[in-house]
Amino acid sequence: MAELLVVIAIIAILATLLLPTLANAKANSKRVACMQNLKQLEAASQMYVTDSLGILVPNLDEQLPPPAGLASTNSWVYGNMKSLTDATNLPEIMSGLLYPYIPQTKSYRCPSDITEDAGADRNRSYAMNAWIGSDEMETLYSEQSYRVFLKESDLAASSPASTWVFIDEHPMTLADGWFLVTMNDSKPFSRLPASRHQNGYCLNFADGHVELHHLFTPQAQVPESQSQAFAIGGLSNIVVFNSDWISLKQITTSP
Repeated sequence: MAELLVVIAIIAILATLLLPTLANAKANSKRVACMQNLKQLEAASQMYVTDSLGILVPNLDEQLPPPAGLASTNSWVYGNMKSLTDATNLPEIMSGLLYPYIPQTKSYRCPSDITEDAGADRNRSYAMNAWIGSDEMETLYSEQSYRVFLKESDLAASSPASTWVFIDEHPMTLADGWFLVTMNDSKPFSRLPASRHQNGYCLNFADGHVELHHLFTPQAQVPESQSQAFAIGGLSNIVVFNSDWISLKQITTSP
C-alpha cells in the first residue's frame, strides 16, 4: 500500500509539473492559429487589389455616412460587435468585400477570443488600420502630414513591411472593422489592441508577414475576462506617451 501511495504521489507531482507546459502549448497553438487567420485576411486583401486594378479594399467607419459616390455596402467587413444583433450575425461577415476571397467565417475570429453575446460566440475579433482603404483620417482629424493608403502604389511608396493592416482588437473596444489610431494623440487608445496572447496581440503587415507584439504597460493589459463589465471610460487612465501607444503609432502610417 505504501508503495502505491508513493506512485500516486509521484504521478500527482508530474501532473502538476506538466499542467503549465500543456497550458502554454494550448495557448501557443491558438496564437499560431490567430496569426494564420491574419495571414489569410492579408492574402484576401491582396487578391482584392489584383481584381480591383490596384485599389485597396475599402475600410469604412460605420458610424459615418459613406463617402459621396460610394455605396454603403462597400467595406471589407460589416457588423458592429457592440450590437447584440450584429455580434453573432454571420451574414454581416459574409456581406463584406473580402468574404469571396476568404469564405470561412471562422477566419474572422481569434481562437483565443472568449467573448460571447446571448450565449453565442462573437463572429469577429479583427479590425483594419483606419489609415488604409479610407481617407477619413485626413478629413476627421486634419492629419494631412501623414499618409492615407487608398491604392497599392500608396503602400509601395511607403514601407509595406512596416505598415500594419489588420489587428487583433480588444473586445472592450471592438465595434466596426475600422481601428482608429490618431497620430496627433487626440484619442490615444480609443481602440485597444487585444491582450489575449499572454499580454500580446497579433497583427499583419502590407507585405504579408505577421507579428506578435507584447503590451508592456499595465494600463493596456486589460484582461479579456473583464471586458464585458469594463466601461470604455476606463481607457482614460492610459497615458498618451507610453511605450505601447508609441510602438503602435510607429507602424501605423508614415509622413
